[in-house]
Amino acid sequence: MHLADITPSIFAGLGLSDVYDSCGFGESPQGRDCLLLVDGLGADVIEKYGEFAPTLSRLTFFPPILTAFPTTTATSLTTLMTGTLPGTHGMLGYTVRVPRSGGRILNSLKWDERVDPRMWQPVPTLFERGSAVGITVSHVASRRYENTGFTQAAFRGATYRGANILPEMVEEAKNGLKRAPSFTYLYLNDLDVAGHSSGVGSEKWLLALAFVDHAVKTLLDQLPKGTRFWLTSDHGMVNVEGKIILGHENSLLEGISLVAGEPRARHLYLEDRFLKGSGPDEIAENWRTTLGESIEIYTRREAINANLFGLFISNDASDRMGDLIAFTRGGLILIDPLREKLESMMVGHHGALTDAEKFVPLGFALIP
Repeated sequence: MHLADITPSIFAGLGLSDVYDSCGFGESPQGRDCLLLVDGLGADVIEKYGEFAPTLSRLTFFPPILTAFPTTTATSLTTLMTGTLPGTHGMLGYTVRVPRSGGRILNSLKWDERVDPRMWQPVPTLFERGSAVGITVSHVASRRYENTGFTQAAFRGATYRGANILPEMVEEAKNGLKRAPSFTYLYLNDLDVAGHSSGVGSEKWLLALAFVDHAVKTLLDQLPKGTRFWLTSDHGMVNVEGKIILGHENSLLEGISLVAGEPRARHLYLEDRFLKGSGPDEIAENWRTTLGESIEIYTRREAINANLFGLFISNDASDRMGDLIAFTRGGLILIDPLREKLESMMVGHHGALTDAEKFVPLGFALIP
């Protein structure tokens, strides 16, 4: 099962006729569904740390869900809310180059007012499609996200219900589910923040996991009876085990004009003189020689042929894609020298394709 299958299957059970229930969830018994997205919750967390999350452990879990590449929030949440893969929706990573912009980089989460979110991500969201047929759709998250470009790109079509603390979140979720059919999406990022700053398994991370567990218990206790409750994530996380600063005592920046992506999944844009002929292959080979089996690297052509971003690649996605795409194995991170301090400080990372990063849980409960 893939992350792209979850929301279409839920909406099929709410009566949306132009989607397919590929997951086999069936009809929503009361016409009310609530999906909680816990940022940074890998599929392995429940098994390894279940003692800190007793409520989570009691959910019914489907087999682990595969996320899209790169395993990062902007890409995964757009995949979840459009039911399409990155090659279709065009959100190819945390940061990518804006084509024909003179080298400007778009940070997908912070956005850029010069970029129209609806043009950048043109695929209708499940919120839009559901609302069009009379399903009440709600998006519950921190108030600071309401008017961002990313929210417009990935979540447009929903009634935004800002909530900064758990009691507000629960109340807004209940408000969103008053009428049937209805779908409410909730977002928690406490675990992801703790993982980045202190690492998976750290005391801060365990406290965040306990808070997530408390939030789930509160929702299960207070949501309307008959609501289908779902829990999933956008990616897992690994702790850093090795760092390489690109261009520092190595030749990894040779021929590269711009570095984007994130430390475990890089989009690399080449200097003009390396774009033609064997240039991309030569740069890729230099990376393979330097880093060996600690990375995988593809030219744009190879990435497309390997279906790295899905079977279909739009012209926009192809334009935004790095001339080279590199991602790491193990716990290695590749640091952009322009962001060395920030990227070096983080303990937990994601973006690559280890099992810990690419598999997320899908939990379920029917509110009694």
